[in-house]
Amino acid sequence: MKKYNYTLKNLDCAVCAGKIEDQLTKIEEFENVRVNFNTLRLTLETNQKGDIKKQIEKIIKKIEPDVEIVNINEKNIKNNKIKKSILKLGIGILLAFVSRIIPISKTVSSIFLIVAYIILLSRTFHNAFQLLKSSHKIDENFLITISCIGAYLVGEQMEGLMVIVLYEIGKILEEKAVNRTRNSIQELMNIQPEYANLLENTEKKVAPEEVKIGSIIIVKKGEKIPIDGIVIQGNSMIDTSSLTGESKPVSIHENSEVLSGSINLGNVIQIKTTKTYKNSTVSKILELVENATDKKAKSETFASNFAKVYTPIVILLALTVMILMPLVADVTYYQSIYKALTFLVISCPCAIAISIPLSYFSGIGRASKSGILIKGSNYLDGLKNLTQIIFDKTGTLTTGSFELDSVNVLDHHYTKEQIQDYIIQGESLSTHPLAQSILKVLPKKRINNKITNFQEYAGRGICYNDNQQKIKIGSAEFVGVPDNQDTKGTIIYLKIGKCVIGNIVMCDKIKKDAKRTIQELHKLGIQTKMFTGDNKEIASIVAKQIGIKEFSSELLPNDKYQELEKLIKKENSKEKIAFVGDGINDSPVLTLADIGISMGGVGSAAAIEASDIVMMTDELNKIVEAIRISKKTEKIIKQNLFFAIGTKLLVLIFSIVGISNMWQAIFADVGVTLITILNTLRILKK
Repeated sequence: MKKYNYTLKNLDCAVCAGKIEDQLTKIEEFENVRVNFNTLRLTLETNQKGDIKKQIEKIIKKIEPDVEIVNINEKNIKNNKIKKSILKLGIGILLAFVSRIIPISKTVSSIFLIVAYIILLSRTFHNAFQLLKSSHKIDENFLITISCIGAYLVGEQMEGLMVIVLYEIGKILEEKAVNRTRNSIQELMNIQPEYANLLENTEKKVAPEEVKIGSIIIVKKGEKIPIDGIVIQGNSMIDTSSLTGESKPVSIHENSEVLSGSINLGNVIQIKTTKTYKNSTVSKILELVENATDKKAKSETFASNFAKVYTPIVILLALTVMILMPLVADVTYYQSIYKALTFLVISCPCAIAISIPLSYFSGIGRASKSGILIKGSNYLDGLKNLTQIIFDKTGTLTTGSFELDSVNVLDHHYTKEQIQDYIIQGESLSTHPLAQSILKVLPKKRINNKITNFQEYAGRGICYNDNQQKIKIGSAEFVGVPDNQDTKGTIIYLKIGKCVIGNIVMCDKIKKDAKRTIQELHKLGIQTKMFTGDNKEIASIVAKQIGIKEFSSELLPNDKYQELEKLIKKENSKEKIAFVGDGINDSPVLTLADIGISMGGVGSAAAIEASDIVMMTDELNKIVEAIRISKKTEKIIKQNLFFAIGTKLLVLIFSIVGISNMWQAIFADVGVTLITILNTLRILKK
């Protein structure tokens, strides 16, 4: 099944975006249809042949005639919609001004006024008619059209004219505000490299997508690193703030790993690429952020579904006001019709339809600027409801960079050097983080390429054959000896044949911000726990130092999964449990948790793939920042909803008792929408 991606230029209506998605979803041949109002992105999958773009365009034009469908890679396409709207608005106002100010006959004056109505109301009327014709539905365009025509027919021509003038001004300002929000987020994510300096026989500029794994690229001062790789020549400083949110430059030298999206601040460097552009860090970040709002929070889904039934309900209420008011109050039918028309203007749902998804999109964009990648607005929303966070220990609460504490001989037939050699030989074939740390601290002397039957047992140890001797390296349980609870480090035993001949003790450092992060989480009312495969003594020491009161030790990957499953069964529907991990062994638990958080700096690809939130650095305090962004987003959404609904209800009551007219009603629609959009921009600020 082929995937199609398009950009919807000139789409400035969140409700219309939902209607476009609904109409395209109804086509049997189309699957996984997504219309993202925040990014103006349309994606779908289909096996259908022919001109898919033309078919989509035909459907979209019925809903939003001004929308232009372009391929995702097309750039610099000008948006002339605002200019056209301003021109039409100017002509309409001029004609209305002529009809009222210049002394001409009543007939000519009426003609000028009618032409002004037609020009100003044409877009709104066309959109309402097309939607009614294509899907038998009505929206805010229908409400405004009925209100303006109704006002004209009941003798309030200038009142109706001012409604459409103010509505058009509001829509222009609204579109500019939405574009400002999009541009602000785009600036936050302006990390995509435009080219790569590929070094073959000579240096040449190519698109990053053309560079293969193992190629040599040159990055000069001020240029973005286009693809992940390893520095093979040169020393410099790089700015990683767009990836990690940290402003402090990072020093790099030969053999340093560098990530795409970073900016070279100093000398020219040569990099050997380790990934394709598609799989590089910058590409993955952009993909995550762009697709994040496809996974909608409950409030977004509610607002979307509410908008579908809202307009018909509003019309029924307006009809009720029009018919019943003369029967229960001292008003004429003329007055009740005018109040009903005012009611229609007030009740347009734009402020609610736009502000909620835009708030989540802003929150995700703000988090990404701090090096926090949130894969969906549902996960951003869920962060505010966290009641428990379970931490893995090694590589999460601790640095994962073990240091050698001691080498201990238990059999006098062997020396410390021999014990180290056997351990190095086995661990050199392992991918476990502890094995990599051992190789860094022990001197490499004896590597035998003839070893056979190598096997690795997750969370326990490894075994292999060397000259027909069976070698086992791992925990006390794995080699079959009593566990030593007196040590503060992790003990790795060496067993040759039936005898345990020695061990090494490795110590893991606690991260600098671990204790402060746990304290901040407790202040937020979040309970913390720790799961670890280490023995109870080590787990107890680490937990005590950082302030975690509850922990479970000596857990294999499957044990962690079962322990978390028990906790999830105990929680109620509103409570959320997060798991924070970094290793490949944490992937099942990250997937099981309500919110899986992986530490991207040292995290494995599998852990990052399985998680819902990725921290691009090893800083635990990013978790606290993510929760605060979630709470701030929720606060802004509540403010917007309270202001929008409160203002509309207030103006509605005033209109019924005769205080407000259509002028105030139009403010309750487009004015409120504009204010909620501007309020949403506050999420982007620290």
